[in-house]
Amino acid sequence: MTPQDQQDRADRSGLLYGFAAYAFWGLVPLFWPLLEPAGAVEILAHRMVWSLAAVGLVLLALRRWSWIRPLLREPRRLGMIALAATVISINWGLYIWGVNSGHVVEAALGYFINPLVSIAFGVLLLRERLRPAQWAAVGVGTVAVAVLAVGYGKLPWIALTLAFSFATYSLAKKRVGLDGLESLAAETAVQFLPALGFLIWLGARGDSTFASEGAGHAALLASCGFVTALPLICFGASAVRLPLSTIGMLQYVAPTFQFALGITVFHETMPPERWAGFALVWLALALLTWDALRTARRARRELADAAARAAALSATVEAGVVPEAGLVPEAGVVPEAGLVPETVIADVAASDIAVSDAAAPDARPGSISGG
Repeated sequence: MTPQDQQDRADRSGLLYGFAAYAFWGLVPLFWPLLEPAGAVEILAHRMVWSLAAVGLVLLALRRWSWIRPLLREPRRLGMIALAATVISINWGLYIWGVNSGHVVEAALGYFINPLVSIAFGVLLLRERLRPAQWAAVGVGTVAVAVLAVGYGKLPWIALTLAFSFATYSLAKKRVGLDGLESLAAETAVQFLPALGFLIWLGARGDSTFASEGAGHAALLASCGFVTALPLICFGASAVRLPLSTIGMLQYVAPTFQFALGITVFHETMPPERWAGFALVWLALALLTWDALRTARRARRELADAAARAAALSATVEAGVVPEAGLVPEAGVVPEAGLVPETVIADVAASDIAVSDAAAPDARPGSISGG
């Protein structure tokens, strides 16, 4: 098998894993109603407890424990994990409540506008500079929220809370710097004791559904850990096989599925003004997608040019001639031997690659989890 065949095979499997992860997240609204009559808070607590158990078993099987000791020696990263655990608890709980209360379409809206909120965070908190297309997308997204506020008769607070909480979560995870499984294990470790304490208190009051609704209901509540861990594992397998720009495009699969479920399965109403608001959101996302693809294409060209320049410089050094000391040869000029060391070649290539990376779009994986 040639290297190109191996790459094509990796791309195909990466797309399969990525689509499976985001499709799973997109279909998860079908799961939460199965857990009734448990309330949203009880479901959330079970999700926290059983997620730690599921992720712990996966990490145990993979023997990936080396990250724990260094993490415990860094209070600032521990603080970021506590923040991440707090905001993702809000996100999970509100999403479960929204789905089981008949707000699937508005929940989907939250994950559609999440990239726009992440861009706003980049400008306000990280002092990032936006390209014109990104500014246009943010502007269109703002108008979309105003139109939807008119359509709903109030601000779409579920969507906005989901978007802002997940954007905050993504920012905290960026500061922590752990991979997906390790990060989820750390966050659910923070959540575990409060969640377990709540479940024990609920059982003592006689309000827990875990033991009172039969073995099938208990098994469904315990499967919350599986529902949380499985798409994350598929996503991790996809992320190591695909470019980040491709992952960035796949992230819209989840809210698209959720939106379709809200209309076709949960039969939520969509008056014209809501369609208009969603159309504006989709226009903003189309602008972001076009800009990301264009920037990624330009970055690949710059990277190829940098590699070509490094190869040409290496060839001139191997030819054994160098011009005046300290000068990097121009095209067609052969230098005298020994005056352009290989480290200079590496530095030239590295500097060009760094410029290319800086121009690449911010398509970080995991920006949409689908609750």
